[in-house]
Amino acid sequence: MPLMVVGTSSHVGKSITVAAICRCLVHRGISVAPFKSQNMSLNSYVTSDGGEIGIAQAMQAWAARLSPTTDMNPVLLKPKGDCVSQVVLFGHPYKDIPIAEYYAETPFLLSEAVAAFGRLMQEYGQVIAEGAGGAAEVNLYDRDIANTLLAETLKIPLILVADIERGGVFAQIYGTLKLLPEPIRPLVRGIIINKFRGDPAIFESGIRIIEDLTGIPVLGVVPYFSIPLPSEDSLSIADKVHRDLPVRIAVIRLPHVSNFTDFELLEQYASVEYVPCGVPLAGYDCIILPGTKNTIDDLAALRAAGMDRELLAAQENGVPVIGICGGYQMLGKILVDEGFESKAGVYPGLGLLDCTTRFASYSKNTTQVRRRAAPVPPILSSMGEVTGYEIHMGVTEPGVDREAFSGDGRVNADGIVFGTYMHGLFLNPAAANALLAFLSGKKGLPYTPIPAESSDPYDMLACLFEEHVDMEAIITMLNE
Repeated sequence: MPLMVVGTSSHVGKSITVAAICRCLVHRGISVAPFKSQNMSLNSYVTSDGGEIGIAQAMQAWAARLSPTTDMNPVLLKPKGDCVSQVVLFGHPYKDIPIAEYYAETPFLLSEAVAAFGRLMQEYGQVIAEGAGGAAEVNLYDRDIANTLLAETLKIPLILVADIERGGVFAQIYGTLKLLPEPIRPLVRGIIINKFRGDPAIFESGIRIIEDLTGIPVLGVVPYFSIPLPSEDSLSIADKVHRDLPVRIAVIRLPHVSNFTDFELLEQYASVEYVPCGVPLAGYDCIILPGTKNTIDDLAALRAAGMDRELLAAQENGVPVIGICGGYQMLGKILVDEGFESKAGVYPGLGLLDCTTRFASYSKNTTQVRRRAAPVPPILSSMGEVTGYEIHMGVTEPGVDREAFSGDGRVNADGIVFGTYMHGLFLNPAAANALLAFLSGKKGLPYTPIPAESSDPYDMLACLFEEHVDMEAIITMLNE
């Protein structure tokens, strides 16, 4: 019997809970796959066959020791602004659609999601599904393919996750259960309370109260933890803990920033700050323009906030400026949009690299890549071979600047400004070491390289859950 993990709201820890259960099951020799019928996120990943899914489902697949597939996240919504989202169906762009019109697609998308769930069950034997947002969105019950409609269709046991850190956990749990549709309420078989700080003994009476009020067992109280796992969406930026370290890196927090998981290895070894447009960049040792869903619009936001002048000044002062995906496109001289990325027109880029990007098709380039960095000092020449993935519209045509990686990107004459389409570049220890060693050396600081191999965060997560969650009760649900 598969399970479904739902939440009292967004950001309570559903994704982490699914990942933890998957790894715990793997440790017991149980084959399992993750599943989320509909995800909304600009943090995405590319599967081995070129499909795009939410990063959370890729993370859960790794926890289950599987390669991510598009069946694990058949519907991905990527917000574009003005209540419009791009719908990615089984890894490929389906259409851009206003949210009001999106709900007309409910029967079709639900049937596609259920079919994907069935294929996963047939292949792996067990599936741990994840809901989206809060399970008790009463105004959406007739079209909620991620929670109530899916649960009603599959009729599988539910585990409800609540976040105690934000307060009101009793109301979260009790209110959610009372508001669930009558056919769904009996499916809730357990409750997990997440992000607890302090002595768990203090909350023992709270557990008894919740169980008395609801008649549903509390399966565990999970302490607040810091394990390096990919962030799911932009809500996670606010939760990032700023490390006060000597090397300071600014990642520009673009209005439509995407795939900021690219920098989560750097966050462990440098002071990485997500800087809103308009904040001065003086004092940073490196500036990164990250990916974005809306390159043209975010470029306009940069320019309106005066960040174009800040970036030029940084480059003139010898500060590395690095662009990833949409950030790379912005670093070029010209962007030509034929009406596919934003409004048709010719837009001046930041001019820090000699290249031109053209948006002449709605199609995306989605692929996993392995590339070798160009032997261009002082940063790229130390990287060697790296891996990552591409998710982008547009084609970038080179000018006189040299290639940054084999078949991709550009680097300027002095080697401190470069761009690439490769997401995940700085998740490679070799690439992170190349950048951090250079930045540390400029400040006269010693540098200890990031080890190529480190402990498995999913094993750490599983150990935490085994200690604090009644996994035997969960196994019992699976065996019913």
